[in-house]
Parts: sequence; C-alpha cells; structure tokens
Amino acid sequence: MSFDIFVCRFENGEPAPLDMSAAHEVLAPYVVARDPRTNLLHVRTAEMEEADVFFSSPDSITFNRFGGGGIMDLLAVLLRRLDAVLVVPGGPTMIQRDEDRDLLPAALRDEWTVIVARTGAEIDRAIRAS
Repeated sequence: MSFDIFVCRFENGEPAPLDMSAAHEVLAPYVVARDPRTNLLHVRTAEMEEADVFFSSPDSITFNRFGGGGIMDLLAVLLRRLDAVLVVPGGPTMIQRDEDRDLLPAALRDEWTVIVARTGAEIDRAIRAS
C-alpha cells in the first residue's frame, strides 16, 4: 500500500517519545537498505514483503509502501515493544488494549474510530476495512 501510517505513543493525551533504540532493535534483522540522511530504513521480511520506514521525529515512525502479512506482523511486534498505537489517517487508530484509549488525544479518541488490534492480521483487516 502506498500511503503513510504512523506509529505513535501518547501519555495523557499528548505525544510521548518512542524508544527509538528498541525500534531499531526490532527492525534491524529486516533492514536491507538505509539512508542516514533521511532517517529511512527499507525493510524486507522472509516472505519478500517490503516497507519504507522513516524515523520522522522522536514521537513518530512512518511506514510507507508497505504490504503483506509479514510486514503487518512486524508492525504488530513493533507496536507491542514500543507500547505504541497505529494511526491511519482517514482510518482507525489501533491500540493494543482497551485502556490505551484513555491515553489518546481527545481528537483521536472522540472523532475517529479507535479499535483494538494486536496482531498483524487484525491490523491488516482494519486498514483494508477503512
């Protein structure tokens, strides 16, 4: 898919920093190319599924040109490890647990669909349904 989705973390309705060291650790086995000037990683799973991953800011990681079950599984692992949520512009915000809803900014919590999606398959279904 060629649109952006965002891995973010929130505390008390405000953006919170992600553990970028942990993010790099999760993604490292899948990195096939990197551009340090743009903070871009190109990742590929064993199933040959690919994604561009941008370390956009201390509180956001952007996935672009992604697809396939392997990438969605990798994304699910990343979300769990970072205690993060997945924001799909124009679509749902995906959280790991119901109680995470209270951590979101009011605009995401009240004006957009928020769903619990813990696995790559659940994330994939939610994106495709939006």
